[in-house]
Amino acid sequence: MKKIFFPAILGLGALFATSSCSNDILDIKNQNTITVDQFWKTEDDAQRGVNAVYHMFYQNGGWNRWIYFRLDLTSDEGFSKSPWIELGDWTRFQYINYNFFEGNVNTWRDFYKAIFRCNQVLAYVPDIAFADQQKKDRILAQAKFLRAMYYHYAALLWENVPLVLEPSKPDDLPQQNTLAEVWQQVEKDLTEAAAVLPGSWDDPNAGRPTKGAALALLGKTYMQQHKWQEAKAALDYLVTGEGKGYYDLVPNYRDNFTDLNENNKESVFEIQFSDANKTAEGDGPNSNMGNNRQQFFAPRGIGWSDGQARNWMVGEFKKEKTKDGKLDERLRYSLFYADLEKDFGDKVYGRSWEWDADEAWFRKYQRDYQRTNEDYYSGVNFRVIRFADILLCYAEVLNELGQTQAAYAYVDRVRERANLKTLEAAHPEIGVSKDLFRERLKTERELELCGESVRWADLKRWGDLDSKEAVNKVAARDPDFKNFVVGKNIRLPLPQIEVENNTNLKQNPGY
Repeated sequence: MKKIFFPAILGLGALFATSSCSNDILDIKNQNTITVDQFWKTEDDAQRGVNAVYHMFYQNGGWNRWIYFRLDLTSDEGFSKSPWIELGDWTRFQYINYNFFEGNVNTWRDFYKAIFRCNQVLAYVPDIAFADQQKKDRILAQAKFLRAMYYHYAALLWENVPLVLEPSKPDDLPQQNTLAEVWQQVEKDLTEAAAVLPGSWDDPNAGRPTKGAALALLGKTYMQQHKWQEAKAALDYLVTGEGKGYYDLVPNYRDNFTDLNENNKESVFEIQFSDANKTAEGDGPNSNMGNNRQQFFAPRGIGWSDGQARNWMVGEFKKEKTKDGKLDERLRYSLFYADLEKDFGDKVYGRSWEWDADEAWFRKYQRDYQRTNEDYYSGVNFRVIRFADILLCYAEVLNELGQTQAAYAYVDRVRERANLKTLEAAHPEIGVSKDLFRERLKTERELELCGESVRWADLKRWGDLDSKEAVNKVAARDPDFKNFVVGKNIRLPLPQIEVENNTNLKQNPGY
């Protein structure tokens, strides 16, 4: 399927403008930009308004760059040896300057900028006349999904953030909300979005959220709160319900991480990146719409190399052979590591291994299949949610509901593509033990999903960061967790500048 990407709207920054002054002599229209009063009049305005929310995916604070440092490198899958010491410190729980732009403020700013744009759509589009009511409803549903998505990740990162649900004004001092209140709003937005969004879009609109995407994110939201029955009800749609026909695993595992088979049947929601504009990042009509992850996660001499993978994952892949006695093929396409060429015949961007023997790098989403170096303009879409993740989530939910035996089938679907024996045949010791199944599922998710920005949420959901004893087990794999303070580092500090400027905000516990 072709991909759709979302260029910026010319003059969009002016949508932050406030109402005109009551004094006519001061009511002078700016001829170089568009104000709120001039915009939000037509169906085209509404469409451009919601497209502007998608354009936030191309900003540095989110999925263009820094989100991967928070979700992948801060987890036990990755780390940083960046010569930029403060950047590395923010992957190893050594937060000194809470206003560090690249580690905290940039992501906060871009999240709330995206939320602001969603709020504008939700505030102004209802008053626009549409020839087709369904089109109007779907624009509003997209805005709800996207607002929920940003708050979902804000909850994972900072937890106690303000819920801003109306277009902001410069003098606003929003109230701080609890994590439970943030999750409640995410649930509301996704439930309402799922009721309206279609099961699929036509090719020109590939990349917009579907009903399945909304219910998948809703299911994940419930899972983070251990609302297992509600999570099952949401995920039923994709796995056993009416949405079942839209989703399946693609035969070639690697197709989930290149630009060669994007928006395929395994994709539940993916961000559309493009290398069309080889320009600087920003909010202009010709700004970069590429993904920077590849440049920052590439091995030394190929990219900036600020993010690396933990080598323990290589060993985990090698613990179990396939049905025909070979190595798990997922290892080949998940990681660069010292024995990659010996094990699979693959070089690293055309090079034999020249890095330390105990080093590893994330291979997913890298462009070694078409380049010998990386840059800031990767057009490889990022799969935020894919169906393999949902199958493993569904298995986890069933297990937590006491339906362990039924959960095996959904893990086996993922293992079958990897040419592994059934879980029961490979690990008969699990039986119907909920605890043993949960522990094994942690490994199954790691093997299938490593480097896909889900591990931080997994560690939080499993309670692996809730006690010193549990954290010590994580630290055995990732020594950065020796710095982890229980009850504190489970969440990021709020940007200090936000706390100082808003008397309604209180810094997160422990900071």
